[in-house]
Amino acid sequence: MPTKQLVIRKLTCISPYSAAIALGSEMSGGIEDVRAEDITAIHTESGVRIKTARGRGGFVKDIYVKGMTLHTMKWVFWMTGNYKAHADNHYDPNALPVIQGINYRDIMADNVSMAARLEGIEGDPFTQICISNVTIGMAAKAKKVPWTCTDVEGITSGVSPRPCDQLPDQGPEKITACDFPAEPLSIDRVVLKSCTYRMKYM
Repeated sequence: MPTKQLVIRKLTCISPYSAAIALGSEMSGGIEDVRAEDITAIHTESGVRIKTARGRGGFVKDIYVKGMTLHTMKWVFWMTGNYKAHADNHYDPNALPVIQGINYRDIMADNVSMAARLEGIEGDPFTQICISNVTIGMAAKAKKVPWTCTDVEGITSGVSPRPCDQLPDQGPEKITACDFPAEPLSIDRVVLKSCTYRMKYM
């Protein structure tokens, strides 16, 4: 079942064992053009999580997230290509997922244990990652290394603490480098109508 043109807006979330927004691991139909904005998460394991693995196939692409406020998190960003769960043992290990076009911008977080855990797949990296205008306040007992990155490619701009080398900073002049589409989706044009119904009482 494909997921396409999904809007997540004005969400407040408490999810201590999961994520405010989670994409995958079931993605055989593909996940694309997801737009999330104005998100608040409190005591949540991760702000945004993308999980997949060899054998999953499918894709996650063109993901746009902006305007998140996060309080007390384990990770702000978590992507993994090493998610072990499969529906059964008959999957094709050569079916590699495509993870690309992941955009995060305008995010504030505090009391965070680790800024990001980004783990692509060897030989099948997660690409076109963009993170801009993000400030992450680390917890008193935070991990010594705030970012861990393997098999990922992308850019950052105006991100603190300093991201990993795989996501080089482009400088403050490109603070709005990460995309968020301006054109509305068809769901944004839906107009709800009211109706009345009169019951006759005997």
